[in-house]
Amino acid sequence: MSWWWSRSIGCGQKKIQENVVVQSYKSVALIVGVTGIVGSSLAETLQYPDTPGGPWKVYGVARRPHPSWLAKTHVEYIQCDVSNTEETKSKISPLTDITHIFYVSWMGNEDCSMNAVMFQNILSSVIPNARNLQHICLQTGTKHYIGLFETDTSDTHDSPYTEVLPRLKQPNFYHNLEDILYEETGKNGLTWSVHRPALIFGFSPCSLMNIVSTLSVYAAICKHENKPLVYPGTKASWHCFVDAADAELVAEHQIWAAVDPNAKNQVFNCTNGDLFKWKHIWKVLAEQFRLEMVGYIEGNEQVSMAELMKDKDSVWDEIVKTNGLMPTKLKDVAAFWFADIAFQCENVLSSMHKNKVHGFFGFRNTTTSFISCIHKMRAYKFIP
Repeated sequence: MSWWWSRSIGCGQKKIQENVVVQSYKSVALIVGVTGIVGSSLAETLQYPDTPGGPWKVYGVARRPHPSWLAKTHVEYIQCDVSNTEETKSKISPLTDITHIFYVSWMGNEDCSMNAVMFQNILSSVIPNARNLQHICLQTGTKHYIGLFETDTSDTHDSPYTEVLPRLKQPNFYHNLEDILYEETGKNGLTWSVHRPALIFGFSPCSLMNIVSTLSVYAAICKHENKPLVYPGTKASWHCFVDAADAELVAEHQIWAAVDPNAKNQVFNCTNGDLFKWKHIWKVLAEQFRLEMVGYIEGNEQVSMAELMKDKDSVWDEIVKTNGLMPTKLKDVAAFWFADIAFQCENVLSSMHKNKVHGFFGFRNTTTSFISCIHKMRAYKFIP
């Protein structure tokens, strides 16, 4: 049976405990952004004994100190601010055994110049020194089709989005990253792949855009204050279809592209392969936190979740203390601004046809993925 068909949500938890450190590696990965949603999933997935291209040695790079929840993976962790050229060179250049780069990092303010500098710093530190480097995976996303958060979203493509759609005219740091990727791989004889995942469902308390964590925290606060679970988004977003991508699936997608000849030098969308509506996920969220579900209130305008939650820092501190959770601040585990954006988007749908043509058939059930993420955050004691 194909490895991609045999995967299931959360299947890595048992396997990673069974895995042992090996003395000889076939491939060596550098994950830039290892504490993020996809970065941490890559770190887990690359440890499985049956992962294609393995056994893998894994270097993980992130700005913050090594988090305790990532310690269960056999990652050689490197704390490095990749926006700093000299620091990146001193810490990354000595890693001469790298064979594959997985770049899943970005600067939160979407600055084109700074994001370009970060990516270029990594490539300039690795390419001249890693003689066995083969492939570079670059993760971007559906903002390629709908534009950045802070730009005019009237200039967008109609869904379903296909990989051949041209770039939007507005500035987008994705374009800068792609241009660097194409230039560096072209002149150095390397292969590449670009991955455009949909809204990502996954586990990471360090992510800038973790929608499942954000909604879980919102639900926990509603429960703590004995309030019903009201949907603050628009009526259109409540009823329309959208798609998502499970973080484990995105990790598998990138590993597939890194090792399968049919995926070389290609751009791919990445979604679970099904569709969902927020009205359905909202019911699941209410069930998981045993809340009264109100959902969208007919006639209501969108209410900013960021505004609703702006004075809830002390409430979250109390929830953490009462439930014996990992010590976190509200701003670290919830991105309410991101939920506001998600709850006004309509019909954001990407085609997965090209993936099937090139041989990737991985999929996930979005509802099951959502529940699994909540369970994992509970297991690590980040939410009650």
